[in-house]
Amino acid sequence: MKHYLNQLVASQYFSFVVTVLLFVILYAAGIMTYKGFMRPQVFLNLFIDNAALIIVTVGITFTLLIGGIDLSVGAVLALCCMVLAYLLEFTTVPVGLAILIILLMGIGFGALQGYIITKFDLQPFIITLAGMFFCRGLTAVISRDTISITNPFYVELASTRIQLGVGFISVGAVIALLTLLIAAIVLGYTKFGRTVFAIGGNESSASLMGLPVFRTKVMVYTISGFCSALAGVAYSLIMLTGYNLHGLGMEMDAIASSVIGGTLLTGGVGFIPGTLFGVLIQGVILTFITFQGTLSAWWTKIVVGALLCVFIVMQAFITEHKSKLSSKSSMESASK
Repeated sequence: MKHYLNQLVASQYFSFVVTVLLFVILYAAGIMTYKGFMRPQVFLNLFIDNAALIIVTVGITFTLLIGGIDLSVGAVLALCCMVLAYLLEFTTVPVGLAILIILLMGIGFGALQGYIITKFDLQPFIITLAGMFFCRGLTAVISRDTISITNPFYVELASTRIQLGVGFISVGAVIALLTLLIAAIVLGYTKFGRTVFAIGGNESSASLMGLPVFRTKVMVYTISGFCSALAGVAYSLIMLTGYNLHGLGMEMDAIASSVIGGTLLTGGVGFIPGTLFGVLIQGVILTFITFQGTLSAWWTKIVVGALLCVFIVMQAFITEHKSKLSSKSSMESASK
């Protein structure tokens, strides 16, 4: 029994299983407490309301997997929302071209941050913090006031509902789910994905093995920038505005969701489906508070903060447990 328990704890999917169980428990608690929680649309709303956060968290997960971080994601999202709103309201740029422009902005900004971090071996915390201030400031320079998006095609796109029989989801939710699927395939079944995990496990060893460390790290931050811009599109489909304070604090929500989903802050371990459930747990807590009616939405932050501490402690326990098992296995092999 102890042997199987050790194997379970040492498994790379242990944190993911714990996250899924936590989500099921929270959702079951909601169903037992509030009758309306059982409606399928309540579950689908978790994807609709958190579409932008899901996409941002995917990008954050890539950076955490290599032992990095990206604090600029919320500010990039705000900048992209503002630029998109400005282009659609004050210029004749078509919707498709406007979206392409902000996606290229995200890619370029992410690539620049990744190049600076990797080329000069700088701390990603400092560079992406500077990037956050730059993007947030540039957003305010474009406009300190809210710019509403009234473009007829974009408004219609935002109000489009895709029927699923038991309910509906939005275009933003579809984008988020496709992003998750592509990210899971890239990390699980491509050479690039294996290199990302190798760098997070031990960058020096990955370099000695001849893996393209420099290129991969730049690509990871490029992906994060792209996800932030894509999240800006999803967010604008919900808000239909550009505003300087959009996405404020979203980087922390994304990091918390990724860690709760099983991504190690030290890198090398992570699971994209876990990232989704990390976001959904935040969504369930907020939905629970909404049904309750009297609690402040800030309780979501309190509960998520507590969960984050628990999962970080759990990660430390798992890492220590794996280290002990590895040492024990080495000693047994040496004795033989």
